[in-house]
Amino acid sequence: MANPHGDWIWYELMTSDVEGAAAFYAPLLGWTVQNAGLEGMDYRIFSAGEHPIGGMIALPTDSPMPPCWLGYIQVDDVDVAATAIVAAGGAIPMEPHDIPGVGRIALVTDPQGVFFYLTTSQSGNSLSFSSDMPRPGHCAWNELHTTDKPAAYAFYATQFGWTKDGEMEMGPLGTYDFLRHGSVIGAMMTKVPEDPHPHWLHYFRVTDLDAAFARAEASGATITQHPNEVPGGDWVFTGIDPQGAHFALVGQKG
Repeated sequence: MANPHGDWIWYELMTSDVEGAAAFYAPLLGWTVQNAGLEGMDYRIFSAGEHPIGGMIALPTDSPMPPCWLGYIQVDDVDVAATAIVAAGGAIPMEPHDIPGVGRIALVTDPQGVFFYLTTSQSGNSLSFSSDMPRPGHCAWNELHTTDKPAAYAFYATQFGWTKDGEMEMGPLGTYDFLRHGSVIGAMMTKVPEDPHPHWLHYFRVTDLDAAFARAEASGATITQHPNEVPGGDWVFTGIDPQGAHFALVGQKG
């Protein structure tokens, strides 16, 4: 059974160095990496055990985008959803198109300029985002850092049927607003001033956060937030990988 409209179903790393990024993430998250076999495209698949989690592709040398992780949201109809996003103040940097054997996709932005993909996938039910139970190597949390939280909430609620599921005080930044789509899928918060632009940050689960932190540092990551405990007993940290993409990990202390 396919995921419903509004589910996160895939995560993609756009990087300046495919081999270097594979060497960084595979041991860090216990992923295997293999070529997807797409004609005319060097696209790598990250898998956690038997479950494909996401992909990786090299950024064009003339790309204005920095290395980054982007998420894919399942929709009933990519063209209809893309048109609705433009009508709501977003944009379509990459028009809808088909990828044979994969599905139809489009790269879009929300009204605050945050990038993400729309897709109508042909691959059935995705467990890339694990909403029902903790799964190492899978995405566990989707966090929006935005310049206009009320406007962003109205946009995502209208486009994807997401609802607010409580909030947590964050001092000068206001509230941290939890998001639900069937289950709790993540949260949104006001972007901190030092962040250069609003963005989605996707947290991947590890079995031992202390070991992952030590490995990330030893492998050349720049740590932007040291491990800290979050409600529910998990710990998180954030960093920038050796190629310049922001990443986030979550898990139990070892």
